[in-house]
Amino acid sequence: MDHRKHHHMERLSSSFGEVIIEGPVPPERLAGYRMHEDLDAFRRPAEQHEALVEIAGLPEGRIVVARLDELIVGYVTFHYPDEMERWSEAGMDDLIELGAVEVANEYRSLGLGKRMIRCAFAGDQLENAIVYTTEYYWHWDLEQSGLNVWEYRSMMERLMKTVDMVWYATDDPEICSHPANCLMVRIGREVPMESIEQFDRIRFRQRFMY
Repeated sequence: MDHRKHHHMERLSSSFGEVIIEGPVPPERLAGYRMHEDLDAFRRPAEQHEALVEIAGLPEGRIVVARLDELIVGYVTFHYPDEMERWSEAGMDDLIELGAVEVANEYRSLGLGKRMIRCAFAGDQLENAIVYTTEYYWHWDLEQSGLNVWEYRSMMERLMKTVDMVWYATDDPEICSHPANCLMVRIGREVPMESIEQFDRIRFRQRFMY
């Protein structure tokens, strides 16, 4: 598969100064940036920074950031599915996970999540891929946001719909373990039918066991 990476940049004027939304960012440039101390949802900021640099260096990996000068205040990750998850089982080279979306607390009113995700899809660079995201309520920042589970789920759906990701059914046990969890998917217009059929077999493992 041709992993197209077309760098895209947008500038946003804000009360904090000019925020730059850009990506995919190459690892060597990403290494020169630093993380906002509030970006700790998944790991401590320094460890998360290392992980982002590592992902950016993968053939399929892409990192989009929102930054003030060299300070990263938000990021989105794209990479192949984790080997421990069912989505990796078919070894599909055109199935990409939209993994983490994180924005530092004080910058959440700027709509950076939407802008970063749109940036990732700019220039038709993911039209030859199936991009999916798994939304689990236990990853959501309900405390800081002040939202309940269903309000947060609705917010995440709206966020993903900005790039035409839609809800897809699955029998995955983790997703089925709570009604707020969901699978959202965008199938690029250049994806071949055999890849779509393969993805369907992964989504509904039980259906194909008999």
